[in-house]
Amino acid sequence: MSLSSIGIVKCLGQESVAWFGLQRITRSPLRWPAGRDVIWSGNVRLSRDQFLSSGSMTKRLMLLEENQIAFHSEDGSIFDGVKDYSRQVAEMIGLGSDAEFHQAGVRTVLDIGCGFGSFGAHLVSLKVMPICIAAYEATGSQVQVALERGLPAMIGNFISRQLPYPSLSFDMIHCTQCSIIWDDKDGMFLIEVDRILKPGGYFVLTSPASKPTGSSSRIKKRSMVAPIEEFTENICWSLMAQQDETFIWQKTADVNCYKSRKSASPPICNEGNDIPPYYQPLVSCISGTTSQRWIPIQNRSTEQLSSYELQVHGVPQDDFYEDSQVWRSALRNYWSLLTPLIFSDHPKRPGDEDPLPPFNMLRNVMDMNAHYGGLNAAFLDEKKSVWVMNVVPVRARNTLPLIINRGFAGVLHDWCEPFPTYPRTYDFLHGYGLLSHLSSERCGMMDVLLEMDRILRPEGWVVLSDSVVAIDMARALAAQIHWEARVVDPQNGSDQRILVCQKPFVKK
Repeated sequence: MSLSSIGIVKCLGQESVAWFGLQRITRSPLRWPAGRDVIWSGNVRLSRDQFLSSGSMTKRLMLLEENQIAFHSEDGSIFDGVKDYSRQVAEMIGLGSDAEFHQAGVRTVLDIGCGFGSFGAHLVSLKVMPICIAAYEATGSQVQVALERGLPAMIGNFISRQLPYPSLSFDMIHCTQCSIIWDDKDGMFLIEVDRILKPGGYFVLTSPASKPTGSSSRIKKRSMVAPIEEFTENICWSLMAQQDETFIWQKTADVNCYKSRKSASPPICNEGNDIPPYYQPLVSCISGTTSQRWIPIQNRSTEQLSSYELQVHGVPQDDFYEDSQVWRSALRNYWSLLTPLIFSDHPKRPGDEDPLPPFNMLRNVMDMNAHYGGLNAAFLDEKKSVWVMNVVPVRARNTLPLIINRGFAGVLHDWCEPFPTYPRTYDFLHGYGLLSHLSSERCGMMDVLLEMDRILRPEGWVVLSDSVVAIDMARALAAQIHWEARVVDPQNGSDQRILVCQKPFVKK
């Protein structure tokens, strides 16, 4: 068993070994946006029995056919359950419609236990970035289905550990039937939500879908929420609205609130510099109150980072804008490399249309050494219909707060460990300087390439940019794992080379 496989077993449990080693994709996903609404049932661990035993809302939003699972389009009339719910949430925070989420400062949403991604798919249509997290499931995975639909998702839970996001990360945190007892462990789960919620941000909690009837049911529901209400007052949240089974709290935008609380419990953390939250133990104190990044979401007047925000992150303005220009040019160069390969090497399958335009063949993108998130910004500037998981290595400079403040998806990760996702879930992996970074790590280059092979879809692409020595070594290793690879000289006089690889579609 390889080191990568051993790491997966440690992370996800012994029962997952057989599936991680043997399960294979049956077909390439449909291109976006068709792939958002129709997926091949053979590509996910969701059986007919699991579908039939799921809740009524799931059955209303999904149609299981012989070899496909269809999700109702946002334009379809049956989809109005999610559209109505989204509009209800918007109205509860004082908006006219969910199209105004951006005006309220809501650009990023952490969706805890996202089901099969219907709410996230709707948020994407509103140009809001959702990230689904759910615990590992051997079958019927929420995260796997969301990724198969081309929606941002990763395996994660905070039963005992912090999530790998910096403090003050998300504008809204959403939980619908996510099976978390929020007042358990003396409220530590709510403290973790508070840690990653931005000032002025919203926590949306929707209780189980069955509507209560009669006074006893109303009393029971109030008794379930009462401990949460009492605790949230102690962490400076206010209950904004309650409608049907949905409760919305807002985190204070006033950092002085914590000093004027009636109760000093939970206490304020003794903080110096922000500690990178890479699966640190849960804490029982309130963090983020001394951070220079304490900026209420309602105070953002533009989608671009201001000079003050760049200063807060310790990034020179000239360096940031120069980086943006470099990545716009780099992305165009990558596309000039990939386009002829896609046209010449990608076979037209029976019943499939010609692969035009080429960027629609990619949806799930991972930047494995994201720096400032420049590649993500370049994709947006070029109007490519992709989303990017921006990964900041744990021993690299921690630029993740800046990346998330740009409204992008991002996470800290140690590349000597498995990435928290299911096999064959990304279409395109990118690493600038990643191989050189690995020279100081405790694992070898082959371990990381095997992990890349695990999470890359058949016919997916890898683009690595690095020194000549590192690229030559990577090319030799790529041949051992049967990737098709070639080295490109950018001819700019530097010691940099680009390795372009494609994982073949192998049917056994």
